[in-house]
Amino acid sequence: MKIEKILWPTDFSKAASVAEPYVVSLSRKYDAEVHLLHVSEDLSRFEHYWGSGLDPKHVKEIHEFGLKLSRERLEELCSRKLTGCARYFIHIMQGDPAQEILTAIRTIGADLVVMATHGMKAIFPFGSVAERVVKNSPVPVFTVNPNISRP
Repeated sequence: MKIEKILWPTDFSKAASVAEPYVVSLSRKYDAEVHLLHVSEDLSRFEHYWGSGLDPKHVKEIHEFGLKLSRERLEELCSRKLTGCARYFIHIMQGDPAQEILTAIRTIGADLVVMATHGMKAIFPFGSVAERVVKNSPVPVFTVNPNISRP
């Protein structure tokens, strides 16, 4: 198996950050590109909470602010954590996290996904996003459990 492109999905949670040393190590070992991905929620999914009381202009402004903030956080994460990696790229997608990760695998042509088993919504024994990615991924998925102590 040749590893040229590694996809690292993150939701910026502490749990998701446990994948970082593995991403860096694998990238250095195989001289592979790192594709850092953040999936933002589609705000229209929450429209039933605010009903018709929120101006669509404000929803757009909130969305644009969220994208800007996500890009800044991804850039900061890359400059702090991925300096020793051959090349890295930032991707921001919107929608269902598991589905967008699976789409990114195909679009990017990733050879490997490295992700935490749990993210921000860690309520199941194996995170629901990670589980869906593992079950449906066309490429190997290296999962890291954030609840296991490291040597």
